Amino acid sequence: MQQNKLFVGNLPFNSNESDLQEAFEQFGEIDEIRVITDRDTGRSRGFAFITFAESDDANSALTMDGKEMNGRALRVNFATERTGGKRRN
Repeated sequence: MQQNKLFVGNLPFNSNESDLQEAFEQFGEIDEIRVITDRDTGRSRGFAFITFAESDDANSALTMDGKEMNGRALRVNFATERTGGKRRN
């Protein structure tokens, strides 16, 4: 199965879509960047999802795993579908 969506964790809490665009656009065309925020405070939860146009580009971007962004080592891997997780109301 080809994948083109990455999970990016351990983000600095002040990171935004523009920061991620700048850091990851070198690997190829990006379709979507979503920084996940707390619904009550609007503050970043420290992770994001980046969807590339091509799975080969997403695969290349895995090299960002462990690279620093504003003093924090990023965790980058393929996103996995959530199964059976409990959602809070």
